[in-house]
Amino acid sequence: MKTDIEIATSTKMASITSVAKKANIGNKYLEQYGKYKAKINLDIYDELENKKDGKLILVTAINPTKYGEGKTTTTIGLAEAFKVMGVNAILALREPSLGPVFGIKGGAAGGGYAQVLPMEDINLHFTGDFHALTTINNLISACIDNELYWGNELNIDPSKIVWKRCLDLNDRCLRKVTVGDDAKSGVKRDDGFNITVASEVMAAFCLCESLEDFACMLDEAIVAYTYDDKVVRVKDLNIKGSIKVLAKDAIKPNLVQTLNHAPVLIHGGPFANIAHGCNSLIATKLGLKLADYCVTEAGFGCDLGGEKFFDIKCRKGKLKPSAVVVVATIRALKHHGGCNDITKEDLISLEKGFANLDKHVENVKKYGVPFVVGINKFHSDTKKEINLLMDYCNKKGYPVELNESFAKGGKGAISLANKVIELTSEKSDFKYIYDTSDTLENKIEKIAKEIYGADGVNYSDKALDDIDKIRKNGLDKDLLICMAKTPMSLSDNDKLIGRPTGFNINVKEVRISNSVKFLVVLTGNVLTMPGLSKDCAAHKIKMDENGKIEGLF
Repeated sequence: MKTDIEIATSTKMASITSVAKKANIGNKYLEQYGKYKAKINLDIYDELENKKDGKLILVTAINPTKYGEGKTTTTIGLAEAFKVMGVNAILALREPSLGPVFGIKGGAAGGGYAQVLPMEDINLHFTGDFHALTTINNLISACIDNELYWGNELNIDPSKIVWKRCLDLNDRCLRKVTVGDDAKSGVKRDDGFNITVASEVMAAFCLCESLEDFACMLDEAIVAYTYDDKVVRVKDLNIKGSIKVLAKDAIKPNLVQTLNHAPVLIHGGPFANIAHGCNSLIATKLGLKLADYCVTEAGFGCDLGGEKFFDIKCRKGKLKPSAVVVVATIRALKHHGGCNDITKEDLISLEKGFANLDKHVENVKKYGVPFVVGINKFHSDTKKEINLLMDYCNKKGYPVELNESFAKGGKGAISLANKVIELTSEKSDFKYIYDTSDTLENKIEKIAKEIYGADGVNYSDKALDDIDKIRKNGLDKDLLICMAKTPMSLSDNDKLIGRPTGFNINVKEVRISNSVKFLVVLTGNVLTMPGLSKDCAAHKIKMDENGKIEGLF
């Protein structure tokens, strides 16, 4: 089989104007970035305001392996299947981060015959949205240090600056840096970088509903504390106008296409392990107005992106999902059953790994949304393994369908698509895991116990101090919780595979994202600026003299 990029570059794309036309997007709302990409002017909302919303479908997953299990491939395959079936559907995805693109996991444009195009552009600079968000974040940092340099009228304590710079690459050396190292540069202080997709700017971008809303939300972000522990916000820096100017194009959703020319909205890209892991509310709400079915995904497993989709995104956007696809792969289940070589048949490990699937299904049931297990087929899966998993799901009463969109495109996901449509006609008794009125500790504990299966929560002294400071400043009311945790385990320890029991979640730090009214709760060894692996993808990506790119996946 051809590589992902070979398939992508050998596919004849439709013009973006024709894709838009089929999606009922008027030409007057298109701002083209070449022949195959466009931004959609938000004035389109005025035309669609009174149109009934379509049905929202979430694609989530079990705990993956470090290579990814094809959740995005499944999501794209589902959209391609709808296109084959003549169903009016649209796809809403996150934009890929350059961290994984040059790291170990690769891009986020799907794979095989279930991809979004132009794959190279989407996985690299795309339409410049992440550059704009990185610049906004670092403008805030520059203005903080500028305030210190020019007399510090805001009385900022340099040791209490909590706003970090950011960059959309994995660069471990930037986790801790020193700025202002000489008198001419400014006030010397410790600083650090987050990856852009873990920044508060990204969170606000993906949870706002307009440019003005984005700027107003960011104005409330806390950047530092004064010498007497008073809060300093972005609005104190007086840069709202500059933020709006930098975000004026990025705020518009991007329109692209699948391999079979189905419409795709790609906008925003927070990580799910250290951020809330969902594409922008703007794109999702637009998709619900444009189509009968809007398919979206949340990063990593249901314990991370899935939980945050339900408890953060749906709550913020007043969304009610109609159906959920829980992606499972035989190789991941074998991994969770203790298998050392997931490419070889291993029925014993596979059966042991079913416990991980059980927990994720239980979690979806707690939210009250109809679901189907979508088995994303890999070439190494054997008939015996597939039959064992299918039989197990049937015995447990889990609706289950085999998805072969990686090898067959939309035709390989038709049975899954039909099942999803069937599920959307069932009653969705959607509810949240915690109430906004709960205490911060109770909210964290409910996620840890209900979603992860933990016995309880341990807090470091720093985490307790962080929570105490938040309370003293009166910022603890109605906050949502964004847990930062390893995606490889239900616990905060990536070595605890399967369905671990008898563990506690260890909270080492708590950061408030005041612009979006949630706490980022850092657990275990999670980092907000990843590093590159020894054998990273950056070593394998090439471009020949004709501009043909190789090694991108």
